[in-house]
Amino acid sequence: MSNCRSRLVLLACCCMALLAGCASQPSERPAAIRPAMSTPTSIVVYPTATGTSAALPASPEGDAPSLIPTPTPSPTPIPPPAFDPATMTIGLEPLADGFDAPVFITQAGDGSGRFFVVEQGGLIHILRDGVKSATPFLDVAGLITDAGSEQGLLGLIFDPDFAENGYFFINYTAQDDATVIARYRVDPAAPDQADVASAFEILRVEQPASNHNAGMLAFGPDGYLYVGLGDGGGANDRYENGQNPAALLGKMLRLDVTGDRSVPYLIPPDNPWREANWDGVDVLDEIWAVGLRNPWRYSFDRVTGELWIGDVGQSKFEEINRVSVRFPAAINFGWPIMEGTHCFPDDDTCEEAGLTLPVTDYAHADGNCSVTGGYVYRGAAYPALAGVYFFGDYCSGNIWALWQDGADAWQKHIVVEGAGSISSFGEDEAGELYVIDRGGGAISRIVLDES
Repeated sequence: MSNCRSRLVLLACCCMALLAGCASQPSERPAAIRPAMSTPTSIVVYPTATGTSAALPASPEGDAPSLIPTPTPSPTPIPPPAFDPATMTIGLEPLADGFDAPVFITQAGDGSGRFFVVEQGGLIHILRDGVKSATPFLDVAGLITDAGSEQGLLGLIFDPDFAENGYFFINYTAQDDATVIARYRVDPAAPDQADVASAFEILRVEQPASNHNAGMLAFGPDGYLYVGLGDGGGANDRYENGQNPAALLGKMLRLDVTGDRSVPYLIPPDNPWREANWDGVDVLDEIWAVGLRNPWRYSFDRVTGELWIGDVGQSKFEEINRVSVRFPAAINFGWPIMEGTHCFPDDDTCEEAGLTLPVTDYAHADGNCSVTGGYVYRGAAYPALAGVYFFGDYCSGNIWALWQDGADAWQKHIVVEGAGSISSFGEDEAGELYVIDRGGGAISRIVLDES
């Protein structure tokens, strides 16, 4: 990325200025989206690879993509974590550095032990045994814009059957400022190289502003792709997307991208809004949940299948949400009716009925300004951390541990301070966790000292 060092400063400044500069409040509180049953449609409109629309049949009942192994419910409750911050210390062990504005790290689930590091400027590097590849795995720098501090190449996820089919998906900001989800395939003759010519556009969503692009992609335990989209940017849900049933922005989408590779995507037959409407108004069938502001990073617990979302707040509060993908009804996370667990604006009153509130939030104090969602620890190296969720803040560099104790009460504790500009966490094939310092271009492993 050009002018990287100046942009590191610019990003922090923009983040703080944006959050601090959002003092004006909405004049009218939006109505919350709540489902009411309606007659299902038999035709769904999908975006084509060129960005136009074509009418294609909906995914039939009973169709399902190739599934990630679904967690099997335990006959007995999962015991609470044994983590005790009073006697145990969390630390960071350096893994690698020398990256240019890294924003994500992941693995392919193919047993190769490779890490894939996403740089905001448009490159994906392979990291093997702590050494960065000399040649990028993928270079899409010519397709993107990173002119805005929240734009660029932002997300990467590998197909559940990547080891067999070589497919993966990226999330980037196109040169026209649109959010693009595209599928690629690895080069059959070179497993450490992507085939640039294999690009196939899955989704293109116009963005009215350069911020709140979100950027994460994740496959759920149901095998479907979850695509988080911010509210369109600006401040105070300026474009009124958070509670708008006709907009994809401000939502979590759930798409079948593996059931028929010849089309961009299918609508899963059990998407909650496929057979529901809102006060007589149709809700887009792609939508799984509404009321999100900027779900920058989210993940699935590989044991319980629960979805954890770090949703970036407005000017006062950051929030962490946790829900089951088997949630029986459409979910409304509440933005802009609420910011965290507080009415928005926080000196107002609001109707919380029908909203899914965060499991925790935290205030913009002590340098905090922008949450970075993380992962539930499910590795084998530190059994005491099993079930502990780790997340951080981009501005303060604080890392929190969050868990439920034996009485099901939530406990939250800062376990690392000043870890840099935390742009993302990552998880390796074994379930060990990592953290990225975007400003320092470094990646570290989360470790536990029980002495």
